[in-house]
Amino acid sequence: MTPRLLENDPGLADRRTIILAPTGRDSDLIAGLLGRAALPCHPTGCIAELVDEIRLGAGAAIISEEALVGDVIPQILEVLNEQPSWSDFPLILLTVGGQVTAESERLRELRRPLGNVFLLERPIRPETLLGTLEIALRGRQRQYQIRDQLLQYERAQEALRRSEKLAVTGRLAASIAHEINNPLEAVTNLLYLMRTDSSPEKLQSYLEDADRELARVTEITTQTLRFYREPNKPVETKLAGVLDSVLVLYQSRLTAANVKVEHEIRLPSAAVLSSPGELRQVIANIIGNAIDAMRRGGHLCIRISRTKTRHGADSVRLTIADSGSGIPADLLPKIFEPFITTKGETGTGLGLWVTAEIVKKNRWKIHVRSSQRPGCSGTTFSLCMPLLA
Repeated sequence: MTPRLLENDPGLADRRTIILAPTGRDSDLIAGLLGRAALPCHPTGCIAELVDEIRLGAGAAIISEEALVGDVIPQILEVLNEQPSWSDFPLILLTVGGQVTAESERLRELRRPLGNVFLLERPIRPETLLGTLEIALRGRQRQYQIRDQLLQYERAQEALRRSEKLAVTGRLAASIAHEINNPLEAVTNLLYLMRTDSSPEKLQSYLEDADRELARVTEITTQTLRFYREPNKPVETKLAGVLDSVLVLYQSRLTAANVKVEHEIRLPSAAVLSSPGELRQVIANIIGNAIDAMRRGGHLCIRISRTKTRHGADSVRLTIADSGSGIPADLLPKIFEPFITTKGETGTGLGLWVTAEIVKKNRWKIHVRSSQRPGCSGTTFSLCMPLLA
């Protein structure tokens, strides 16, 4: 079975049977039997060829017991252990008939780890071999159906992740537009004042104010360009720098919502291994939700501190606490699931799910606690990440 044949019919790899029967005429007889039954097969002459063909793709394998000599079983186990979680590759072993002997018991113990094994004692009727193979192939087909469902689920998840990333970009773009618009309006007003009030003292004051506003525009554009030019791969990333960039982009929303930000940066130089964009998306999701929960004003408390894992490794903890409306107790255990939202029709329910996916991928830890009790409502997120030396 050449690679070109497999390329011309990709489904053939899923259906074919690999044969290893190196002694006598068993290999030719089995291949002829399967050919007459229109079942694709590939006879092999050695264990190395067998495992290579299984890696290329197969529905089952037929192996004669006398081929299980030397390190054959460990090599078969190696390729079986490479299987994805959905796979349980079927093996049909052709055993030697007769009484139970010390040798047959030894072979039985050796093949025990092989897993999904069908034993056929020779001499075998053709109908018995074909019937057993068809059962094995039907089971393999169900495994492929599970594989396809998992692939569809992964594609759906990836589509959701992309849509949420676009949504985050849109929300940040709106914040950037507001942030740039405010200083530009101020500069426009200052230019008007310069034209109507030409006293030297006033002009100098207006120029200084205009310089400050334009510096603000420069800072915003610098942060925005940094956001789109950052590497996608994990690199050494300053946590405080990413946090500051998010706060810069959300400043207009914080001001409009009358939210006061309180910083407690105990570890200003803390660095973690992360894609800056992913870390920014996590922080932006949490802070954005906090602002939404404090529409009538409130306090946003942010802390960067040192901590240790239960194994004693140095870590950094980012704590983001708001004094907002809190999360209902019945939703709190499900808050990181997709489509769970407290915002009604205005929320996608994907922000915290994507956050959890990023946290899981980077092997970070995230915890949330929340209260809706009058006078002490609010939500606190704690994100723990390994601290780079």
